[in-house]
Amino acid sequence: MTKTVRINERNLPLDVLRGLTVALMITVNNPGSWNAIYPPLAHSEWHGFTLTDLVFPTFLFVVGNAISFTLPKAMKDGPLVFFKKIVKRTFLIFAIGFLLNYFPFYQMENGSFALTNIFNVRLWGVLQRIAMCYFFANLILYYANMFWTIVAGILLLLFYWGISYYFGDPVSPYSLEGNASGKLDLILFNTKNLYQGFGIPFEPEGLLSTLPAVVNVLAGYLTGYYINKRGSGSDTALRLYLMAIGLLIVSNFWDIYFPINKPIWSSSYVLLTVGWDLLILAILILVIDVWRLKKWTYFFVVFGKNPLFIYIISWIISDVLSLIPIGEKSLRSTLYHTGYLSWMGEKNASFAFALSFMLLMWLIGLVMDRKKVYVRV
Repeated sequence: MTKTVRINERNLPLDVLRGLTVALMITVNNPGSWNAIYPPLAHSEWHGFTLTDLVFPTFLFVVGNAISFTLPKAMKDGPLVFFKKIVKRTFLIFAIGFLLNYFPFYQMENGSFALTNIFNVRLWGVLQRIAMCYFFANLILYYANMFWTIVAGILLLLFYWGISYYFGDPVSPYSLEGNASGKLDLILFNTKNLYQGFGIPFEPEGLLSTLPAVVNVLAGYLTGYYINKRGSGSDTALRLYLMAIGLLIVSNFWDIYFPINKPIWSSSYVLLTVGWDLLILAILILVIDVWRLKKWTYFFVVFGKNPLFIYIISWIISDVLSLIPIGEKSLRSTLYHTGYLSWMGEKNASFAFALSFMLLMWLIGLVMDRKKVYVRV
């Protein structure tokens, strides 16, 4: 079950980063047409990096930020209570993600309704990866101090690189067909339960590639912990900036040997995304806490206070709009064609539709914030 909680302690730059991430995630997930997208709003086809490729790892990063606030209190309850809460929340987030894949639970066959076979539903997805990363990050953070948390993150990235190279295809270990992450998923899972969008069964949120994704959460935790201890001032912004530049340099060097790649979540990709997150956060701290320019932040704070809930409700509403028939089209298609495409170019119309949908989700978040309702999934 979800529950309403009151949030007492917050950090505004982290809230804005969280809200910015949710706003961008909703925008890139809901174009008017997937055939008319500006390049930065589409994922790279395989190797490479776009703005959209930054969204999901940043979501994991802000999950780690949130853990830095909640972990000290949770650890005081003792290991039994702590792990009971962690397992419960992990299961809940994973189950919601699976049910979103399963939704609307039926399909049309020869003009009649038929229940979707649950055993043919995609197992993994965004929320499922968040759940697994949340669990393993908490497991590490419960037993490791700051030094060993950093060591654990480095070892995970190096281990994943080694596994990817050794078990990948001898000629092209990081290709779509030859990567180790995809091979493991094909061994463990039915191909019907894997993502089909690459033309072959391949799961971009698969089991093995979850290992490096855990590091995005650990990095978010370490950053939140540092801000909690040192404060959110110019010195903190400078240190985050210098760390960001260092990670961006290392990631681009590592790219030569282990290409930056979101679908297999390469180790170089982790360092690149953490570097960008630190750089963006450094700028937010400078603007918000040092220069005291805060009036613009509330738009993103609305998203940042109910991030998972707004993401979930956006998914459901998007699916429902596609299910409601209007003549031979869906309600979503009708709104796009009559309200946007009728007077805009294709890419502008598609982008405007995505922005409108994101603003609709913002209005839902605004009502929740005004009523002081914060849903923790």
